[in-house]
Amino acid sequence: MRRLPNPWIAIPSLGLGVLAAALAWVVASVSCDLSDPLTGCVGWSAAAALGAFGLVAIGTALVLVLVFRSIGEWQERREDSSR
Repeated sequence: MRRLPNPWIAIPSLGLGVLAAALAWVVASVSCDLSDPLTGCVGWSAAAALGAFGLVAIGTALVLVLVFRSIGEWQERREDSSR
């Protein structure tokens, strides 16, 4: 039986991705050398934030897809065994 994708997986994945991006931005900004204000750290902070967002959002989505798939298979087997 083919199951439809669950769109609710995107909400926690994107939320955790945004949280990880904010944390990476702050850590990269704090660790930069502020003695030279012309160069700044915006590029490094943005790169760290985008990388963290991508890794965490994809990782969370992957885990949630596997969890929902295993719960669905478990429920199908439980229904088949009760018949």
